Amino acid sequence: MAEAGSFADKVKQQADIVRVVGEYVRLKKSGQNFTGLCPFHAEKSPSFAVHPTKQIYHCFGCGVGGDVFKFVMEMEKCAFPEAIRIVAEKCGIAVPRQKERSPEERKENQQRSVFVEMHREAQTFFVKQIEGTLEGKAALAYLEDRGLDKDAISRFGIGYAQSGGDTLLRHLKAKYNEKLLVESGLVSRDQNGGRLFDRFRRRITFPISNESGKIVAFGARALGDDMPKYLNSPETPIYSKSNVLYHMDRAKDALRRQDFAILVEGYMDAIAVARAGISNVVASCGTSLAEPQIKLLGRFTRRVVVNYDPDTAGQTATERSLSLLLEQDFEVRVLALPPVGDKKADPDLFIRERGKDEYLKLLKEAPPYVDYLIARARQMDLSTGEGKLRAVNFLLPYVQRIPNRLLRSEWATRIAQQLRLDEPVLRAALSKAAAERRSEVKTQPELVGRAAKPVERRLIRMLAEAEGFRQELAKHLQNAHLYHGLETEKIFAALVIASLSGQPVQATEVGALLEERDRRLFFEILFEEANEPTWEEAMSCIEALQHRQAERELADVQRSIEANPPGTELRGLLEKKQELMRRLAAAR
Repeated sequence: MAEAGSFADKVKQQADIVRVVGEYVRLKKSGQNFTGLCPFHAEKSPSFAVHPTKQIYHCFGCGVGGDVFKFVMEMEKCAFPEAIRIVAEKCGIAVPRQKERSPEERKENQQRSVFVEMHREAQTFFVKQIEGTLEGKAALAYLEDRGLDKDAISRFGIGYAQSGGDTLLRHLKAKYNEKLLVESGLVSRDQNGGRLFDRFRRRITFPISNESGKIVAFGARALGDDMPKYLNSPETPIYSKSNVLYHMDRAKDALRRQDFAILVEGYMDAIAVARAGISNVVASCGTSLAEPQIKLLGRFTRRVVVNYDPDTAGQTATERSLSLLLEQDFEVRVLALPPVGDKKADPDLFIRERGKDEYLKLLKEAPPYVDYLIARARQMDLSTGEGKLRAVNFLLPYVQRIPNRLLRSEWATRIAQQLRLDEPVLRAALSKAAAERRSEVKTQPELVGRAAKPVERRLIRMLAEAEGFRQELAKHLQNAHLYHGLETEKIFAALVIASLSGQPVQATEVGALLEERDRRLFFEILFEEANEPTWEEAMSCIEALQHRQAERELADVQRSIEANPPGTELRGLLEKKQELMRRLAAAR
């Protein structure tokens, strides 16, 4: 508690709680107060309020509340004296010099200050190397070839570490002892514990700043074929990679203003996006996104577009990031960039080759994470029940991580529609897996369904045996693409080709073209009891498939409408929806 007349009381009297809280929470004016999403619990509708006159905050959802110091203590996980200092610095109030509580604390604070100063000096040194050495000029040529002009190189503080191995060491050792040099992460010691050498050699350097803009580490890209391609600073007293996002110090204002973040993997990606005029971009520096980084991001926005590289590693990183973001109740979309020619395109390459306008267009159209993940699941083999089960089990961990019940329900509906599963059975299977804390759905015949619907089985039998009209039936099925996407698609395809040939259908020849599972199903159908086929029955079966096809198309159109496309495209989708609804109503 701030005693009357104390420095803490002075800070409290001069501090603007709206300004301080606004650095952590996106606030909007609501009457005489300001409101926003509570930073202390997950919520979709704002229940967190700040009273500018009384200088207090309160959440009507979880009940937390207090003054500006209490808020900073909770957000920064610090003690009361540290909260006073933080609020004072944020409000431009001079902090009186205080005596450290212990020699250990004094030593740690001094050490951190020294490390920050060393990194500032190293940054100045690296910039001079890229501007004034032959090796640096080669690095400049490489960067210019990557589309960076001198203004961009200067703007992002890009430098160069020479190949000699001790140029930075010689620059720093006159001022700092060996112990500090090694602990700073700028200098390494060989395995025998003897010789010191520069950590970064023959590499382009990117300064990594903390949220307040102080350089605390470097990322460095090899100029030649040295491995690893990218090398970061090690963990130090001033740098923990899981607590820092590259470009966050520059992106803070844009994140609040735009109320969403673009999350990319590397420095060059972040720089490319920022140069395109999109300042609300941050990078996880090539490492897996960590929970502290997500919490840091959550202080500025709860909406994220994940735009990682499209390779296998990038897809894995995307899926892992989605899991963590969903647990923190973020609203997430995924931007998967299309190839540029025969190259998989990261943001840097895409913007250089296709331009910022095309990137902005795709950014606006980036689908919700649920559609991205279901699209990934649909790349699996869904022609079998086992394949569908694998797809469901791929999606299940993400479903379980969604804290919002309504969103989980929406997921179940979309999964059922996209994978063509019985929705009530799927919901029951997901609920059971969640209750038993399982990360997969056990095999259930009622979930994956019978290998073929009765209509499909009957048409297969007709194509195999109805000599009088099977060729005409095959034409109907092929022209309308009625069997595409069915579990029995491969059987239909083989029978249609055989029927259109005009030759008698030989079951053994058709079976020889099929994989084992489809062959067994085909012969099982041929042995079923059945009445003599008629053309009227065939037309009835075709109408049933057309109805199912229209239902699938309607579901796809509805999802496209929900993605909020541009006006012209939206009008076309609405017209298509009306047409499909008329077709379905007429068939009833």
